[in-house]
Order: sequence, then C-alpha cells, then structure tokens
Amino acid sequence: MEAKELGRQDFPELKNDTFLRAAWGEATDYIPVWCMRQAGRYLPAFSLLPVEFRETRATQDFFSTCRSPETCCELTLQPLRRFPLDAAIIFSDILVVPQALGMEVTMVPGKGPSFPEPLREERDLEHLRDPAAAASELAYVFQAITLTRKRLDGRVPLIGFAGAPWTLMTYMIEGSSSSTMAKAKRWLYQRPQASHQLLRILTDTLIPYLVGQVAAGAQALQLFESHAGHLGPQLFTKFALPYICDVAKRVKVGLQEAGLAPVPMEEIRQLVQQMLNDFGPQRYIANLGHGLYPDMDPEHVGAFVDAVHRHSRLLRQN
Repeated sequence: MEAKELGRQDFPELKNDTFLRAAWGEATDYIPVWCMRQAGRYLPAFSLLPVEFRETRATQDFFSTCRSPETCCELTLQPLRRFPLDAAIIFSDILVVPQALGMEVTMVPGKGPSFPEPLREERDLEHLRDPAAAASELAYVFQAITLTRKRLDGRVPLIGFAGAPWTLMTYMIEGSSSSTMAKAKRWLYQRPQASHQLLRILTDTLIPYLVGQVAAGAQALQLFESHAGHLGPQLFTKFALPYICDVAKRVKVGLQEAGLAPVPMEEIRQLVQQMLNDFGPQRYIANLGHGLYPDMDPEHVGAFVDAVHRHSRLLRQN
C-alpha cells in the first residue's frame, strides 16, 4: 500500500500534545513520560483473552501476536488505562524487519529471539528479499497503527518504531541475543564490504517501513540502536552512525514526498525528584533506560509516572 493512500485517514483531534511539544523542544507544563516496553508482561491483565498476559505468552507464538492488529492495539492501550502516560507506543518488535526480508525468526521462551538460519557467509545476502518488496510484508504493522490511533481517540500521541541497521544486523548474524556480538563484529573486520551491503539493505528497508508507519497514523518515530555500545568510536562512526543519519534524512524526504507532516524522531519519588532536579523542567521526555521488565510491580510504574508529572509541575511553578 502506498504511503499516500495510508495517509488518507480521519483521526480524532489530539487532546494531549505534551509529548510532541517536548520532542520538538517546545515549552511544556510538565515533563512528559513514556516507558520502553510499557505494553509488556509486567501488566497482570490481557483483556482480549480470559487469561493473564503472562499465561498467554506461554501458549501463543509471540510473532503471531505481533501480526494481529486487534491484539497489538489492545496491548498498546492497556498501560494507558492504568497509568497517565503521555504517549502510547505500538506493540510490535524490531525483528519483524528481518522477517520481512525473508529470514525465519522465532521467540524461544526463556531465551528470546532465535534465527534458525542466521547469516553466515556473504553469499547468504543473496537470499534476502528485495527491500522494496519487504515493506509490503509489514502491512499488519500499519493496520495495527491505524486501528490504535483511532481507538486512542486523541488521548495521547502514538509512537512508531524500528531497530537501527547495526542492531538488526547483529541479530541476523548472531542468530540470537549475545553479550559480545563477536560474530557480527567479525563481519565488520573480515567482511567490511558485505557488512556495508547488509547495512544498506536494512536502511533501504527501513525507509518505507517508517514512512508507512507515519502514513498509517504514527505521530513520532523511535529508532532503537540498542547494540551501539558494543562498538568503539571508530566502528560506530563507520558502521552505525552513517546509516542512522541516512535513515533520518531519507524518512524526512519520504514524508515530504508523501505529503505528510514531519514527526519528531516514596524511594521512587525521591529518585525521580533527583532526576528532575538534575535535568530541569523543560525540553526532554522522561523514560526508563532499561524499559519495563516482566517482574516489575505495576504500582511502582504508577508511582514513577505520577512523580514525574507532579514534581516537574512544581519545578515550573518555582
């Protein structure tokens, strides 16, 4: 589906734009909050089914969940029913992109993502699907975004996202999570040309995917370069940063060509107050660097969100 066709949507008027104004560097009444993995396993309820989400995860394939727009919408909305968050982020996964390129990816309970046939040799790149065709494999993400944007009814903005090229490359070569990224880094040293070829393929796939998310209703985009810390300054400058910049630049151009508006890519309370005192009351968005883990107490999440809103308002008054 073309981005222009996706973009012809009649969405409800946004009622809380604090997150977007902060993302654009504008003044806000308080510090907005959203949390990575906020639509996750720490929540006890999975309202679409008569069982808890933790139980559902054990019986339902994770990527089947990702491919169901109705389920993704429900999981995206659940945390907003419980917490006064300032943005929703669509329930999905960064590894839907390698899947769209033709690679098999499964989610193994207790282990995480697994690629039964990771990239081992340069010739393996020949088996990847053409980037121009890959975006059409991700229509279910666009459908989930459109459905969620409508059901949000303008309550808060909706964030779309993707993994950055280097992070996606690490999974495709390592075949699973890794503490060293040794195989992926070996490619950078031993197969630099093939590495750049793979990074270009991923970049070319991400452009229509991210533009398509905005056309479908996403009001902000997040590009996760989760594995940047495994690269030193030289490798990051050579193999990661240029592709991040290319994605940002080309997505902006793509949005213009599609006629779309640009988008901005008690102890707890004491810790929050210290954070806000250090950072100040303006021009940033509060989050948790590690996101929300499955064993996190939802009451603590509520305390975090409430503390950010309360204390940042006090800071502005003073």
